[in-house]
Amino acid sequence: MCLRLLAAAPRTRAQLADALRRKDVEDDVAEGVLGRFTDVGLIDDKAFAQAWVRSRHAGRGLARRALAAELRRRGVDSETVGEAVEELDPDEEARTARALVDRKLRTTRDVDPVKRTRRLVGMLARKGYPPGTAYRVVREALEAEGTDVPEGLDHLD
Repeated sequence: MCLRLLAAAPRTRAQLADALRRKDVEDDVAEGVLGRFTDVGLIDDKAFAQAWVRSRHAGRGLARRALAAELRRRGVDSETVGEAVEELDPDEEARTARALVDRKLRTTRDVDPVKRTRRLVGMLARKGYPPGTAYRVVREALEAEGTDVPEGLDHLD
C-alpha cells in the first residue's frame, strides 16, 4: 500500500502513517514498515520539504509562511519545515512577489487605484507574503507604471 502511494506522488512519513491507520494496520506493523522505508530512503521528509518549497514557490508563487503551513499540514516536523523554508532566498521571494504583481497589474488597469492596491496586496497576503513586503512590492510596481500610490500606502513597510 505504501509503495502504491509513493508511486503516485511523494509523501511524508505522517501521510503514510495516516493511510496505514485508515486501513486499520496495527501500529507496530506500520512503524516497522515506515522505519524500513525510511532506512532505504523511500521516505525522506527533509527531501520532501525541500522539493515542496522549490516546487510550490516556483509554480504558485507561495511565500515562506504559506509554504510552512502547507508542510505542517502534511505532517512535517517544525525543525524540518524551518530548514526547508530558510533555503528560500529572500531576494528570490521578493522577485516572485513582484512577478505576481506585474501579471495582475495588466488585468487591473481600469480599476480604481485604492481597490487595485487592496486587491494586489490581498493576493500577496493569500500567498503568504508579510504585509510590509506586500505593500512595498505593490507600491514599487504602481510607481514603476506611473500610477499614483494611494494615500496611506506610501508609509507602510
